[in-house]
Amino acid sequence: MTMQDKINELLELREKARIAGGEKRIEKQHAQGKYTARERILKFLDEGSFEEFDMFVTHRCTNFGLDKEHTLTDGVITGYGTVDGRLVFVYSQDFTVSGGSLSETVANKICKVMDQAMKMGAPVIGFNDSGGARIQEGVNSLAGYAEIFQRNILASGVVPQISAIFGPCAGGAVYSPALTDFIMMAKNTSYMFITGPKVVKTVTGETVSVEELGGANVHATKSGVCSFAVDTEDEGIAMIRQLLSYLPSNNMESAPRYTCEDPINRLDDVLNSIIPDNPNKPYDVKSVISSIVDNGEFLEIQPMYARNIVVGFARFNGMSVGIVANQPNYLAGVLDINASRKGARFIRFCDAFNIPLVTLVDVPGFLPGTGQEYGGIILHGAKLMYAYGEATVPKVTVILRKDYGGAYCVMSSKQLRGDINYAWPTAEIAVMGGKGAVEILYSKDIKAIEEPEKKADFMNEKEAEYTKAFSNPYVAAKYGYIDDVIEPRNTRFRVIRALESLKTKHLENPAKKHDNLPL
Repeated sequence: MTMQDKINELLELREKARIAGGEKRIEKQHAQGKYTARERILKFLDEGSFEEFDMFVTHRCTNFGLDKEHTLTDGVITGYGTVDGRLVFVYSQDFTVSGGSLSETVANKICKVMDQAMKMGAPVIGFNDSGGARIQEGVNSLAGYAEIFQRNILASGVVPQISAIFGPCAGGAVYSPALTDFIMMAKNTSYMFITGPKVVKTVTGETVSVEELGGANVHATKSGVCSFAVDTEDEGIAMIRQLLSYLPSNNMESAPRYTCEDPINRLDDVLNSIIPDNPNKPYDVKSVISSIVDNGEFLEIQPMYARNIVVGFARFNGMSVGIVANQPNYLAGVLDINASRKGARFIRFCDAFNIPLVTLVDVPGFLPGTGQEYGGIILHGAKLMYAYGEATVPKVTVILRKDYGGAYCVMSSKQLRGDINYAWPTAEIAVMGGKGAVEILYSKDIKAIEEPEKKADFMNEKEAEYTKAFSNPYVAAKYGYIDDVIEPRNTRFRVIRALESLKTKHLENPAKKHDNLPL
């Protein structure tokens, strides 16, 4: 065999590997509105940057006639490339090869890129489209999943991990995405669940469709499993690239800083009138966010889940920042179980990856009721408090309006090591609202008044006195719990100044093996 013959053989094998499961299966994938595994990677990475690993790998199983079927790549495309010039590692499950099922060798390929990512300190992005474990391989397939899970766990907080669910993801396969930092799902073509509709029907008698059980909308609105639900794979790929622009490559670096052409001293007079005169009227906190961040750009995480709290990424003067904000437009911005979990997870991600936190506060307290108490609001609320108290990144807090009771403590208060805490003149910082306080403080006097009109007048008078004396930012400022009361339209400038002053912040928690977060 001449050198040219050998080169031709190589080229033929490469071409064979590129079509993987064959043209018919590729056509079927396209007919379902899905890209192939290789197409996803090539669309995601910078053009011409993809370097593939293990193109010639095939499975090793001889059971159930598999010794007669060997497909190059064996159901997953792996390698590395760049996004906006920055190194990333990728794997993409190939549904055209044995339904993308996980074999021992598929697991080995995925583990290899994860190991490389850890050594290089680069993000890992996985495109999931798999029928689950390769049944013919039995325990070897299960062991392969466990090997992947172990690497997800060790990589957590070291390099960013992002999962794109662009097809089925069921059974044990869902746990790898669940261990990653962000999960994206495509509407109508992807689903995630532990047990499918047939098993649910058999065990519980409940009839449910695939979409109702584990579709993108379910996980984006009800379970909170999904960080982003997108209409198309193209939209999802673009969003992952956008997300990466806010993140550092690893926990030892800072996120990339971009040139900012939005003036840092830009004033927005709308903010001076955005808080309604009636303290019980809502407004959209996202309007505040878009007014103060660079160019109004905000990438919201879990936008349809626990909408009483808003979390996401933005920039101040080109610096990547995580924003946490109570949302008065939904449930009055009250903290409940889901909002606490959502906020805590986001805060801990930002802290793990050196991303400063800006908190916008307008919270009337925690949601009361047996549903919340039985569901463990005490523990879940403690998660949010724990996340803020544990975080060592720069923390800037702006109290917009209500900041009552235990919620004051939780939302990045000075006592939870908030670095710079501001308040608008509209801030109401108190143990509780005026009405509730009066009912407790003057309960005997109120009971003694028999006439309804006089009782109402008395309560209104005392509520006005309490509000004037306590429901304002100046009592807290007097004790140094608020560093300054600022004009709303000047918020952008003051936040940027605060963040710039905190760039050299150094704070370490006590040495420990690990913490014991209230789970």
